[in-house]
Amino acid sequence: MGLSTRTLGRSGIEVSALGMGCWAIAGPWAEGGTPLGWGPVDDGESIRAVRRALDLGVTLFDTADTYGAGHGERLLGRALAGRRDEAVIATKWGYTFDERTRQATGTDATPAYLRRAVRDSLRRLGTDRIDLYQLHLADLPVPRAQALVGALEDLVADGLVRAYGWSTDRVDRATALGRDAPHAAAVQHTLSVLRDAPDLLAVCDKYDLASINRGPLGMGLLTGKYTPASTLPRDDVRGVTSGWLEWFRGGRPAPEWLRRVEAARAALTADGRTLAQGALGWLWARSDRAVPIPGCRTVAQVEENTAALARGPVRA
Repeated sequence: MGLSTRTLGRSGIEVSALGMGCWAIAGPWAEGGTPLGWGPVDDGESIRAVRRALDLGVTLFDTADTYGAGHGERLLGRALAGRRDEAVIATKWGYTFDERTRQATGTDATPAYLRRAVRDSLRRLGTDRIDLYQLHLADLPVPRAQALVGALEDLVADGLVRAYGWSTDRVDRATALGRDAPHAAAVQHTLSVLRDAPDLLAVCDKYDLASINRGPLGMGLLTGKYTPASTLPRDDVRGVTSGWLEWFRGGRPAPEWLRRVEAARAALTADGRTLAQGALGWLWARSDRAVPIPGCRTVAQVEENTAALARGPVRA
């Protein structure tokens, strides 16, 4: 029943079947007055969480240069110090930011910025290579993304990047990646028991790409800790109204999604798993390419999520 590793698409890179999403541990940053982080964090606990994940067999850690306006990468680098060779680091580029003010400042999809961004990420992470480098601009037009492939291939040839991918929910973008990019290895996209993505999984199958699952726990909804009366603080990205954030509305869990969580609860917990563990097991049953990356901020969250590995896929 248990599950331990999967392959990162056609790269051949072996990763744990469960990754750790590192957005939540990156700390505050904002676009103007709108928060983009998950509120204040305890860096010490975050480092302990990353190291505990390593101890429990998690090897894939997913972050982005913009998380915490660079702080997320620095923190992950600190946590992996002395253990870098045990980890597979995935990060992203495409959004610009001011590290001093912790403000998002826009986007840049030029090859020149890509070359600069990868070196900045290497410096912050304290490493000599990035295992999976992902374009963070989900809706970038395909021709502009294709114009980046040459620079990405150069980075692979130089040994700075082992493989690359695209964080996008757009099927045409994922298709272009798989079809046109020689060292593409993964698509990062939304996938959970609440939000299936059959068309994207089909692209991953066709082009031998890993399916890295962002939002596998519905930004916390599938932990079961939220009720209709729950409120999120204003310094948490989930606590503000946002057109792209569907799980929460007006600082509260969206009622229609809470109803869907309750509808799935019995099936996901029937064999004694927690709700979160059942949601992760559903993903492994959904596709042998699926690598969920739930966000964790504490050692306790890491331990609960990694316990799902021993139980393996949820069998309907």
